[in-house]
Amino acid sequence: MEMRNLAGTMVRPLGLGCMNLSHGYSKFPSYADGATLLRHALDAGVDHFDTATLYGRGCNEELLGAALGKRRDEFFLASKCGLEILAPGERGHIDGRPETLRAQAEASLNRLGTSYIDLYYLHRLDPSVPVEESVGALADLVAEGAIGAIGLSEVSAATLRRAWAEHPIAAVQNEYSLATRNSELGLLEACRELGTAFVAFSPLSRAFLTGTLRDPASLPANDMRHAMPRFSAENYPANLKLVDQLQVIAQRLGITCAQLALAWVLAQGEHVHAIPGTTSIEHLDENLGAEPVVLDEATLAEVGALINADTIHGARYNAGQQRTIDTEEFAATR
Repeated sequence: MEMRNLAGTMVRPLGLGCMNLSHGYSKFPSYADGATLLRHALDAGVDHFDTATLYGRGCNEELLGAALGKRRDEFFLASKCGLEILAPGERGHIDGRPETLRAQAEASLNRLGTSYIDLYYLHRLDPSVPVEESVGALADLVAEGAIGAIGLSEVSAATLRRAWAEHPIAAVQNEYSLATRNSELGLLEACRELGTAFVAFSPLSRAFLTGTLRDPASLPANDMRHAMPRFSAENYPANLKLVDQLQVIAQRLGITCAQLALAWVLAQGEHVHAIPGTTSIEHLDENLGAEPVVLDEATLAEVGALINADTIHGARYNAGQQRTIDTEEFAATR
């Protein structure tokens, strides 16, 4: 089994993003079913679990802590601060002030039922707080032993370098998939140069790259994908044509569309990890089947040419969501 370095710990290249269990999407599992999935993941060999203060207003961390707390020494734990929902029904609130990050870290440790978090990310850059101040506060938590390492999420290469000057950054977690290539505009290479792990969230582009989501209009009204332009009625039919062609390549290789998409992400560098999320044990096991898949250079080029920033229809975020993001952006072409 190939292992990759994440904040000084060797883990499998595929971890589990836990957001799907209680935040953002829809058709969330019951608490018992969510716990069953988490325990199945650990039993199946998943050794990297990712959660956040934001997810379900803390209930995601509580679920993970309750389900896996007795086996804490068997996995690498990542969580995030600096973005939370202050009241039910409200949108996430970004706050990178040192006092806020410390309070959120203490609350996360309590919900997770642990004395330390291996990797703690600044979930979003607060434009009103210099990143050096936010990272400095997290560095204090490292010195105290509450967290093992510092990460950043949805940031640019320039922000990473500024943060690194304050304290080493162990990982950057940005959205990255065949359909979302922003990190190729400098961040992936900056991570490689600095020895920072790159953790791809939504590596299946929010189920688009699985080929199983045929009609986003059928999703429950509270599902976040309704607000994302590439899932709109205008854009999604054109995107479906792309994923149907991806499916043909996957069938030729004897793997699933999801496995092909994940294998492509993992092939982008030895410092690259991916944390697909799911509410399905069947899909979790399918995703893990991507780890041994090795794509030759011709297939990597073929897949990359099929779905990329030039061929995908629609932006990944709407204007309101985009204002919370620090990543590099491609010039609009559609």
